[in-house]
Amino acid sequence: MTRSRSRRLLSRILWFDPEVGNETESPAGASDRVDDTALDIPTYQDRSVVVTPPSSFVDAPIPRPVRVRSRLLPSHPPVGNSADLYTEHFGLKMRPFALTPDPDFLYWPPSHQRAYTMLEYGVRAHAPITLITGEVGAGKTTLLLHLVRSLGSELKVGLVSNPHGSRAELLRWVLHALEQPAELEESYVDLFSRFQNFLLSEYASGRSVVLIFDEAQNLSAEALEELRMFININSGKDEVLQLVLIGQPELRALVSRPEMRQFAQRVAASYHLTAMDLKTVRGYIPHRLKVAGCEKRIFTAPAVSIIYDLTKGVPRLVNQLCDLAMVYAFTKGKQIVTPAILQQVLDDGVFFSAAAASETSETP
Repeated sequence: MTRSRSRRLLSRILWFDPEVGNETESPAGASDRVDDTALDIPTYQDRSVVVTPPSSFVDAPIPRPVRVRSRLLPSHPPVGNSADLYTEHFGLKMRPFALTPDPDFLYWPPSHQRAYTMLEYGVRAHAPITLITGEVGAGKTTLLLHLVRSLGSELKVGLVSNPHGSRAELLRWVLHALEQPAELEESYVDLFSRFQNFLLSEYASGRSVVLIFDEAQNLSAEALEELRMFININSGKDEVLQLVLIGQPELRALVSRPEMRQFAQRVAASYHLTAMDLKTVRGYIPHRLKVAGCEKRIFTAPAVSIIYDLTKGVPRLVNQLCDLAMVYAFTKGKQIVTPAILQQVLDDGVFFSAAAASETSETP
């Protein structure tokens, strides 16, 4: 419906004079006329009364809006209303440097190959406990997701993310991950009995259960001891339960304590994932661009070296800085990311993780 038709419809419902309020002076007795006629104005419910507004009101031209261009905004802003607004500019199918873990973009430098080999070996060899650690953003969760989707139906997988709480709460986390009920009013004995019966039922069906704890550095020493007790359900040479713990370096330090030696002795496979070196970053960036649908070079060699210096090779930080750099290149209409563009990103202070990367590099 046009604005003119809207105004005409409104005039039929309730007539008003658009010039009211614009007069500098009211004629004598105007207020009296308003008071006298106020009670005669038809309401919406009174359909028997039809009021026709003056022709000067209905046929009056509608004033056209006046555009005012702000000097603070670009004359031709980028077109796009999603986070992928620069993909068409670079000829991409998707964002190559998203921060969410995506196994489709997995790059296989030697360190990641060894970490995944130990992770897969621990699961395939029925190791009681597999331990994979690494710095924040090193790519642990991406490896984990790749493993989960590669496992067959002979394994029942329960994924517990960011576990915490008391013994009973931990057991509820586990049961929920295995899609088993765990009511708040149930006692620990009831919960553990259901957990044990579930493990034995899966084993009788020819499946073993793998419990994966992501962000396991948040577990306390008491919680780790509780997990060790879960392993005691295994009997003889048959493993009905396996534990996979993924966490930051604090997890390895916790397991290495003298009082945790019983737990440590159950760790049959472990690996510490380190950050990428410069050579790996030089292959990592083109690899992700290629997966996203781009074959041409976007980052210059000097720019890649600066990215490595700023991120210390941490994959998540590399993704964040590359994504920001491509946004800046897009806004400037550039097809290549140069050191000058990276410097603009730093000058504007949008790369918040720069300080975090510096602190990580100084950690012994």
